[in-house]
Amino acid sequence: MAASRVLVVDDDPTVAEVVSGYLERAGHLVDRAADGPAALARAAAHRPDLVVLDLMLPGMDGLEVCRRLRAQGPVPVIMLTARGDEDDRILGLEVGADDYVTKPFSPRELVLRVESVLRRARPAPAARPLDAAGLTVDPSSRRAAKNGVELALTLREFDLLAFFLRHPGRAYAREDLMREVWGWDFGDLSTVTVHVRRLRGKVEDDPARPRLIQTVWGVGYRFADPEGDASALADHTDHAAGTARAALSHPPHSSHPLHPSHPSQLDDSPATRQEEARP
Repeated sequence: MAASRVLVVDDDPTVAEVVSGYLERAGHLVDRAADGPAALARAAAHRPDLVVLDLMLPGMDGLEVCRRLRAQGPVPVIMLTARGDEDDRILGLEVGADDYVTKPFSPRELVLRVESVLRRARPAPAARPLDAAGLTVDPSSRRAAKNGVELALTLREFDLLAFFLRHPGRAYAREDLMREVWGWDFGDLSTVTVHVRRLRGKVEDDPARPRLIQTVWGVGYRFADPEGDASALADHTDHAAGTARAALSHPPHSSHPLHPSHPSQLDDSPATRQEEARP
């Protein structure tokens, strides 16, 4: 991938140094900040392509930093948190984080997450605009509108809406959406739930009674195209239901790919160091 500018915000100098080192070896330009005000100042001086942001910062916490970064303009954010409480992770997603990683984590896994988000943030070459139910999505410019009024979407919200518009009428399990939109075969499925809720708040006339992004009970979600084929809809729903039942009968070993059992914030076990030394 081409070099991208990544801003790493963490008050733990060891974590910041290790994460920065891995990102630099992957070919990225890295800026560092130890607190919220410094992060906002660096972002204003050199707009980053992505921010790796710790939730627990002194003074101004990561949630407020994320809000203020969003106010300056769209930028992908991966949030780091040492907390195990699901509410804290959901709060990060609610304020616009595109992804999160829970400490302890593998630095190599974080780099993969960064590159996955950066790939999806880049405009698609010569992709045709999508249009349905008053919604317009232009993948080339990464702009979306509802009835001609531009929507302020995060990276993942945009990708989720574009995916729904490409596949109207078909029901998808949350596992399917995690794989197709986030690019991961397994993960915390509450991430999908939160993003669907946020997206409904921006595209539905009444988010409490969604007409476009519908819940298919026991399956997942479906984008309802008013001009779609009802017979094809039934077939797709049956297929997705079978996928969901198969996933439930063979659950993954872990609910999240970044949860190594290690007491430190970084996975630095001898086995990991030996793996890192291999070409």
